[in-house]
Amino acid sequence: MAESPVIVVDRVTKTIVNGAHRVEILRGIEFTVPRGQFVALMGASGSGKSTLLGLLAGLDAVSSGIIRLDGVDITQLSEDELALIRSRKIGFVFQSFNLIPTLTAEENILLPFELSGVGGNGEVKARALLEEVGLSHRSHHYPVQLSGGEQQRVALARAFITSPSILLADEPTGNLDSANGQHILELLIQINRKKGTTLVMVTHDSSLAAYADRRIVLRDGEVIADELQTPLALVMEAAQ
Repeated sequence: MAESPVIVVDRVTKTIVNGAHRVEILRGIEFTVPRGQFVALMGASGSGKSTLLGLLAGLDAVSSGIIRLDGVDITQLSEDELALIRSRKIGFVFQSFNLIPTLTAEENILLPFELSGVGGNGEVKARALLEEVGLSHRSHHYPVQLSGGEQQRVALARAFITSPSILLADEPTGNLDSANGQHILELLIQINRKKGTTLVMVTHDSSLAAYADRRIVLRDGEVIADELQTPLALVMEAAQ
């Protein structure tokens, strides 16, 4: 028996009403994502991709339709229930890092763990994640003392402190130079492959999307392409 998809998006719409104006941002979006898949969500500015990612994270409400994460219809949950789902099932990496400036790298990583109520030794896990992203030596530094690439690596470690089944990444390399952007992408792929985490990454960069298992392309709030592909990393390995 096939495993149920970890993400189900069923006829999702998002409409904003501003006075007499009605703007349809998403129009009947439908797709499913199996566990462990790396999906690149693409489209031009204004296509609705970041709005869709926010709906998947439960950060905004659909106008109609259903979103299921691990079998749970999040469109029917209260804000408290959504917060619990976000803290335990979803990791989120933002383009702008979103680190708390008054907390050290280790404290930033620990925060979601402490808020989630998940049992275990968070400090040990935070230090292990810092080592995994190559920042053990920066654990007691504040965000202002870190480079952009280092801040995004802290944000990535923070996203994994609760071992989420789903990672949502919104233009995670957008504020980084090409070298740091490549490093973050490699870490995302490594975590996706090693931990089996389902990864949905919003990007407008086709060279980054080439590393995904699948591309979903939006235009004017609709899916115009949805195709599987051989990830570039596997293509490069086969050529060696």
